[in-house]
Amino acid sequence: MPTVDSSRMANAIRALAMDGVEKAKSGHPGLPMGMADVATVLFTKFLKYDAADPHWPDRDRFILSAGHGSMLLYALLYLTGNKDMTLDQLKNFRQLNSKTPGHPENFITDGVETTTGPLGQGVATSVGFALAERLLAAEFSSEVVDHYTYVLCSDGDLMEGISHEAIALAGHLKLNKLIFLYDDNGITIDGPISLADDVDQVARFKACGWDAKRIDGHDQKAIAAAIRRAQKSDKPSLIACKTIIGFGAPTRAGTSKAHGEALGAEELAGAKKALGWDYGPFEIPDDVLKVWRSAGRKGKRHNKEWRARFAARPEAERDEFKRRVIDRKPSQNLAEVIRKLKDKLVAEPPTVATRKASELALEVLVPAVPELLLGSADLTPSNNTRTKGLKEVQPGHYDGRYIHYGIRELGMAAAMNGIALHGGYAPAGGTFMCFADYARPAMRISALAHIPTIYIMTHDSIGLGEDGPTHQPVEHLASLRAMPNMRVFRPADAVETAECWQLALERPKGPTVLALSRQNLTPVRKTAHADNRCAHGAYELVAANGEAKVSIFATGSEVEIAVAAQQQLSQRGIASRVVSVPSLELLLEQPEDRRQAIIGKAPVKIAVEAAVRFGWDAVIGADGLFVGMHSFGHSAPAKDLYKHFGITAEAVVKAVETRLG
Repeated sequence: MPTVDSSRMANAIRALAMDGVEKAKSGHPGLPMGMADVATVLFTKFLKYDAADPHWPDRDRFILSAGHGSMLLYALLYLTGNKDMTLDQLKNFRQLNSKTPGHPENFITDGVETTTGPLGQGVATSVGFALAERLLAAEFSSEVVDHYTYVLCSDGDLMEGISHEAIALAGHLKLNKLIFLYDDNGITIDGPISLADDVDQVARFKACGWDAKRIDGHDQKAIAAAIRRAQKSDKPSLIACKTIIGFGAPTRAGTSKAHGEALGAEELAGAKKALGWDYGPFEIPDDVLKVWRSAGRKGKRHNKEWRARFAARPEAERDEFKRRVIDRKPSQNLAEVIRKLKDKLVAEPPTVATRKASELALEVLVPAVPELLLGSADLTPSNNTRTKGLKEVQPGHYDGRYIHYGIRELGMAAAMNGIALHGGYAPAGGTFMCFADYARPAMRISALAHIPTIYIMTHDSIGLGEDGPTHQPVEHLASLRAMPNMRVFRPADAVETAECWQLALERPKGPTVLALSRQNLTPVRKTAHADNRCAHGAYELVAANGEAKVSIFATGSEVEIAVAAQQQLSQRGIASRVVSVPSLELLLEQPEDRRQAIIGKAPVKIAVEAAVRFGWDAVIGADGLFVGMHSFGHSAPAKDLYKHFGITAEAVVKAVETRLG
């Protein structure tokens, strides 16, 4: 590799970041200017990557958790030769349809490993990346899986509560190939960090089982030495890099003014002069660019060597690795396994809670779908997420398929995002549905970034009973359904639960919530059906005797109530039908003709759900009838609660008869 002074290499990052933010009149130049030396050392001396092949499976992962500093990453992608990151893209920073949005998005820009923006998300997601690497290495050998996960994080990342969940889990699991590069600049938007925080982050990380060390973040030799030390550690590592935010800016360096706004023409010119950078906007001298491009190509050798090692592995192992990690295709056994399970469930219909029905499904899915990686946020016996004989993942031992995430709903959700993005596993984690509120920021990233994470959320309604209103999720179905690209299933019995599991595992580009009951439910599916009846979001479960006057729509535990109401209406000579709606939003996504055929033309439409009405008007209309919740719940046995809140077959019949006059 030709030689160029390393400070000029770093100044190329600073210059592109300043120019991009200045042209957009929007953005955050301070972090890229402050962390340019760290990034230069990492990308030229340590990071194993091939700029021409950003999806190479055994590359090191680089995660910019401090996503507001996105111009750092975009500059690095351009300088190293990523084919999609051109100068024009840098010039279109933060503009419509560019590959350089304000915060990095994995579904927009090649070379971005995960969407980051909300501070702390990248930190927590990285734990999943690092865990997936260890799990795959244990399963497929270090011959084909052996890479690091590097994370650039900020003061803000480490102040967010999610960081505590993440670093505690990583320290416990001894994820020694996880290395944090902390931009320790002492500045936040409001001013000095001392306005709000006095935490000794090095001591904090050590207390969580990490190696941690402070260095001068502008001393490239010290940076390199610290990374070499971290690579040899048997623990995850924090390198606290003391930096100056906006390094080089004549009046703004070291102040909050350098954080989140363009420097302005005068300050930008002064910064370039101070840095000895005598070039125009977006201009990189040939000698500097040549060295950066050489750094971007150095991974070709590692890539080629990896492919040779991979080719030498047994054919069956190669095929499985390719399916799961490279092609990311579901198991070919999945549909057949679910079909056989449905046949059994119809032949011997179990009266069980859908959380138990989920466990029955998992008993056949775990051996058939080796990528299925289960876990729970300390609710394993309640979520029914661990099947018989499923081995646990333990600190330093990664040959299991069950993860105890601890009481860390948000950390669990973010880690599952990282596991899914890394490739090789389909992560599914359990908690109570009311704790979706704790997990929501990471669930939103799942939906936004098209991540196929599966959330097993049990105790889905007032049906959980005596734990009371704090644990009874009445608004959660509506709020999760409102999230774009989040698919929520609330199955009515064991057959529907099996079908919903199939749909969740087959979904390549988005997350799924399985909302499952605590209380036992009467089986409603009398026939198995070769096709998946839940696939369109809803289907006619019980047909009317004659032309329907009433359509009753219900989900989950309320479907059996709808069936009982239909029988009572039939006895009264009122023709009615029951439509099971395991996924309201999936129904609403259907083509209009199919959606209308499922909804039907009955003049009276009524929905039954032990939750708030919000969202149902799209099916039943603004003048449709609704039997459900209009308040928070109470503490009492489930049967008493359903009667107290009027969610009964008799209430459905009464509402229909009143409407019909």
